[in-house]
Amino acid sequence: MVERWNGVNDFIFYGKGGEFASNRLESQELSVLSLHLLQICLVYVNTLMIQSVLAQEHWSKRLTARDLQAITPLIFSHVNPYGLFKLDMKERIERLAQPLVA
Repeated sequence: MVERWNGVNDFIFYGKGGEFASNRLESQELSVLSLHLLQICLVYVNTLMIQSVLAQEHWSKRLTARDLQAITPLIFSHVNPYGLFKLDMKERIERLAQPLVA
């Protein structure tokens, strides 16, 4: 799990070869906090997408308990770090599915 998390870090924090660009402590702290925020957002959106898929009856019948154990929200192959992101602060992200009850 730690390797997966570090892989996501490397993917997100690609500028300057993944290294801190400044020796200033404040700039480094801001970089780390920004990285954590991006990680949390990525996991949240991925969790919503995975819940949406798992809510479909087709998948609930097809996936075994072992398959469900292997699912992780730490995926990023669908993310384009060089793309254009349009953000509308007046619109909320649509909830893709109701949370799964454990």
